[in-house]
Amino acid sequence: MSRIQYIDVGSDESEQRLDRWFRRHFPHISQGRIEKMCRKGEIRVNGGRVKSNSRVSPGQTLRIPPLPSTETIEKLARESHITKADAMMIRNCVIYKDDYLLVLNKPAGIPVQGGSKQVRHIDGMSEALRFDREDTPRLVHRLDKDTSGVLVLARTQAMASELTKAFRHRATRKIYWALVAGVPYPKIGTIKYGLVKSSGGEGNSDRERMHCVHPNEITKTDGAKRAHTDYATLCFLAQRAAWMALVPVTGRTHQLRAHMAELGHPIVGDGKYGLSGQNNHGDGWGSELGDEISNKMHLHARSLRIEHPITGEEMTFTAPLPDHMKKTWDFLGWTDADAPNDPFDSTEEWQK
Repeated sequence: MSRIQYIDVGSDESEQRLDRWFRRHFPHISQGRIEKMCRKGEIRVNGGRVKSNSRVSPGQTLRIPPLPSTETIEKLARESHITKADAMMIRNCVIYKDDYLLVLNKPAGIPVQGGSKQVRHIDGMSEALRFDREDTPRLVHRLDKDTSGVLVLARTQAMASELTKAFRHRATRKIYWALVAGVPYPKIGTIKYGLVKSSGGEGNSDRERMHCVHPNEITKTDGAKRAHTDYATLCFLAQRAAWMALVPVTGRTHQLRAHMAELGHPIVGDGKYGLSGQNNHGDGWGSELGDEISNKMHLHARSLRIEHPITGEEMTFTAPLPDHMKKTWDFLGWTDADAPNDPFDSTEEWQK
């Protein structure tokens, strides 16, 4: 980025529209960016705010804000390129939209943000979610790459700040659905094992894991953080598999996956925590069930309850199961109607 510049309109330049003068001097800057800088008051003429169609005359002084270089513009264009197929796909994921926020049913298998090996991700596709707005929607929380379900994006910077605070201070309620190997006992309970990260080796983030730490050992373990998960068993198939509702009271990395594996009931399809090379035969270990059950991760952010930062309305967003989990549910004879909206609500009939 360049520094702020002050440029005089030359005596050899005729009176002309500001945007035309600007594009002549900075041809790599788009018309949309010029208009946005004018609206924000970043471009000024003789100290005053202007519109893109304002006329400038010889002798006037223009304030030019820091501008990206041609190389930066080209790099961003390459990185943010979205295919028509991806644009259509991500727009079809929208389950709620208003002037302040968007809610997606995130597909499994697509990371929320990019990395050294990730060039196709939700953040990179968010340009396709602008619709009629100037700003690109902003992420305010995360889901793992292989986890599907409710994902919220803010449509303004102010809303991003408010929503980020809500998630940070846990002023939200998230319920996940999962299929796990075996059946936990008791069928409703709480997991309070701490979590500490261990690396799989220098430069190998794919092998990083969260290890569980007994609650009594958390304060004695360097890097360990307290973690709290509530769980409820909704349905089960003999002792082989169970449909779980999971609430991450805290929001640690891989919390649900590590906690269920620590109980001896890993999430089906979880190769990192579920010993993917071992088939489960009903004793609670191994994340592969075989038969017609997909080996994809069976973890889905089913619902999110949040107070709208502008209207104050309490809103609950619900995301349908992804195709591979829907196929599993159909195979096992389970339907959405079998589950309560909130299995942890003591007023639900399910609890009585």
